[in-house]
Amino acid sequence: MNFKMVLKSLGILLICEAIAITPSLAVSGIYNDGAMKSFAYTLLMLIAVGLALINLKPQSKSIYARDGFAIVGFGWVLVSFFGSLPFYLSRSIPSLVDSFFEAVSGFTTTGASILMEVESLPKSILFWRSFTHWVGGMGVLVFTLAILPSVGAGTLQIMKAESPGPNPGKLVPRVGKTAKILYGIYLVITVIQIIFLVIAGMPVFDACIHTFGTVGTGGFSSKNISVGAYNNVFAEVIITVFMLMCGANFSLYYQAIKGNFKALFKDGEFRFYIAVVSISIILITIDLYGNIFSDLGESLRHSSFQVASIITTTGYSSTDFDKWPIFSKLILFFLMFIGGCAGSTGGGIKNIRILLLIKTMKTELMQIIHPRAVYPVRIGGRAVDERTLSEIKSFFFAYIFIFVAASLIVSLDDFDIVTTLSSVAATLGNIGPGFAIVGPMGNFSAMSVLSKMTLSFAMLIGRLEIYPILLLAMPGFWKKVSI
Repeated sequence: MNFKMVLKSLGILLICEAIAITPSLAVSGIYNDGAMKSFAYTLLMLIAVGLALINLKPQSKSIYARDGFAIVGFGWVLVSFFGSLPFYLSRSIPSLVDSFFEAVSGFTTTGASILMEVESLPKSILFWRSFTHWVGGMGVLVFTLAILPSVGAGTLQIMKAESPGPNPGKLVPRVGKTAKILYGIYLVITVIQIIFLVIAGMPVFDACIHTFGTVGTGGFSSKNISVGAYNNVFAEVIITVFMLMCGANFSLYYQAIKGNFKALFKDGEFRFYIAVVSISIILITIDLYGNIFSDLGESLRHSSFQVASIITTTGYSSTDFDKWPIFSKLILFFLMFIGGCAGSTGGGIKNIRILLLIKTMKTELMQIIHPRAVYPVRIGGRAVDERTLSEIKSFFFAYIFIFVAASLIVSLDDFDIVTTLSSVAATLGNIGPGFAIVGPMGNFSAMSVLSKMTLSFAMLIGRLEIYPILLLAMPGFWKKVSI
């Protein structure tokens, strides 16, 4: 492992976080909300540590696979720690563990919170809290590659270790240019949604907050009862559409920009994603009509918003869905595991993996019926190689294993089983709210320190798709370290 290059890369990452924190510093100055010192101190610490690491002189500037995983694993923990300091230093969140939980929840675009009341927080703290969604949505490492020159010859390894979904690739030959294209699309979508929300009647500050949470599929709101506080149908429709957009693979938008609009409809994962969303909305609408809402339009309004919010792992709420019938809540619970598409800002297992697992199961059944026949698993007309299928099966097992292990740890708090299981599903899948105590009108403040740290690492593991964090705990990962 190129240890010095790993540290140097982490230094560059911290400088980028310092750049990312400056808008919040400016917001604090505009509103004179008393949080400026906390941002200034954090900014100075980031610059000091970042410059110290950048000045290291590695013998080689190449970054290999193991280096990429180390940079991503340590990078996200470091970014989350420094990102928690404005909360802690401003005393908005007096506990460092709680501050870390909130920062991890922000950067991983989870949206789970320990805060019982957010509307009285300083504007700049609210801005930073939601801006972490925007930075973390596309990935803090991709953010680094987008705004700074390439740190070495192996920066694709960083992208591979951080990008959501199997087989991440480059849109264009150069990794830095790929990152800039992704962030360009991301920025355009952000600006358009802010404009639409302002037109819909939302204040500019609130429009920014909810746009960061939407395009980053994070879900932090400036209101205690989330989007439902506005009771604005137009705003809900806008947020629903943009949540679904950001739950899809961003490379499809690049294809559309190039004129290949058919790519959206030819993509097997996208079609599966839309099918799951449509069926879920129809089933929940039918279940809600007459049971919760007397109006069919009202049932459709809230079912579509919550399905979009949960499957894209955004976590906004337009109503208290914890009071819905068990059938509707079970559908939402299962959507927590599916998540968004590969290459999106959403979390969860990802639609492409679920689709390929279903196809693999079908192939195995056909193989039993016709033992001598060959049934390749295909997606988009192309056969999927066995290694990819094996990796997906391993990922699925690891995901369920971590879900079970984390649930057992959280169960030590002795909450009810719905709270326990949904809190882990909501954090591992980067959704945010669960059910019962951690439902849309609740929070995670009642959890013990052990549970909060467990759920914090569940958020990191879920966002980084398991391996970068687990590899750091393996002794073999650190063998033959050369300085």
